[in-house]
Amino acid sequence: MTTFPLFLCFFCAIFLNGLFQQTGVDAGWTYGVNYGRIADNIPPPESVVTLLKAAKIKNIRIYDADHGVLTAFKGSGIEIVVGLGNEYLKDISVGEDRAMNWIKENVQAFLPDTHIRGIAVGNEVLGGTDVELWEVLVPAVKNVYNALYRLQLTSIVQVSSPHSEAVFANSFPPSSCIFKEDIVPVMKPLLEFFNLIGSPFFINAYPFLAYKNDPQHIDIDYALFKKNKGIFDTKTNLHYDNMFDAQVDAAYIALEKAGYPKMPVIVSETGWASHGDENEAGATLKNARTYNRNLRKKLMKKKGTPYRPKTVVRAYIFALFNENSKPGPTSERNFGLFKADGSISYNIGFTGLKPSSAAPSSLLSFKNLGFGCSYSMILTASSAVLMLILAS
Repeated sequence: MTTFPLFLCFFCAIFLNGLFQQTGVDAGWTYGVNYGRIADNIPPPESVVTLLKAAKIKNIRIYDADHGVLTAFKGSGIEIVVGLGNEYLKDISVGEDRAMNWIKENVQAFLPDTHIRGIAVGNEVLGGTDVELWEVLVPAVKNVYNALYRLQLTSIVQVSSPHSEAVFANSFPPSSCIFKEDIVPVMKPLLEFFNLIGSPFFINAYPFLAYKNDPQHIDIDYALFKKNKGIFDTKTNLHYDNMFDAQVDAAYIALEKAGYPKMPVIVSETGWASHGDENEAGATLKNARTYNRNLRKKLMKKKGTPYRPKTVVRAYIFALFNENSKPGPTSERNFGLFKADGSISYNIGFTGLKPSSAAPSSLLSFKNLGFGCSYSMILTASSAVLMLILAS
């Protein structure tokens, strides 16, 4: 029998663990986009792949698990967080077998060629008006994770659940942020489970909404990352020159007060509307361009916030397209970085699928622009090596 040194086994275990983490949501990304499709005039998914590759956007969220989208992204290398909608939560919470069926049909069937790296279970459930959904969120999350575990997919697919700012009782200044008392009985076990499985805290952070709701007391320059006097948090002795950082740090501080100081925060949605109703302050094309251009610059620097300077900020921008079928105020249909025809809504450095009046833009071809790296073959080979070592 051949004997292998213990240190070699240990090295292989570390190597495999590194690969497992790589096959999950890429830790190196900072800029992602929400690909919403509540519209009847946007480009097909195949064209969206071309658009994203040209923009060098490698991480997206979708709000469902549409098979046409997942098929179109096959071999693209783009990492996707799929959504398990609120309408499924009650059914999924009943039993792990229902979660298993959903995952087999909507996730496992597309792996490994389509890089599904996360499942967002519900969206903005806590803090919403449907209290019945609050009660089924944690059981649904656990059933989804347990099904992934049984399918040996937990090293590839991460489980999360995005929240709105409505989960906080107060977020200004950031040091005062705490979770609302009425959601704590649900939020606490949810965070406990996420902490156990290593999931991040997803927060939808919108300086636009804060400004729109209180334009008399919020400096528009502070909301848009422009030069301003900022705010000073006397408790932490930290200065904030933009609202986005303050909102992210508020989430970190709320988590810390709840007992989870090491849980990472990811901004699952942020953006600025380029058009709105008369009563929607700040919803202009100029402001949308300024916010998204400055946010993109910030995220590309891969830096942290005043409270977490060593933790890189990661965010998914809302949204890829203007969505003409969304209900609600006019702003809801005008968050897109791109128009329905694939041209840019305004110039922040991206190229559209066709020339736009917003800025000079070259027409993209629809040929393959390259494939991302697949880890499945490396993972399989490395696993085999470790098994041989341990069996020897």
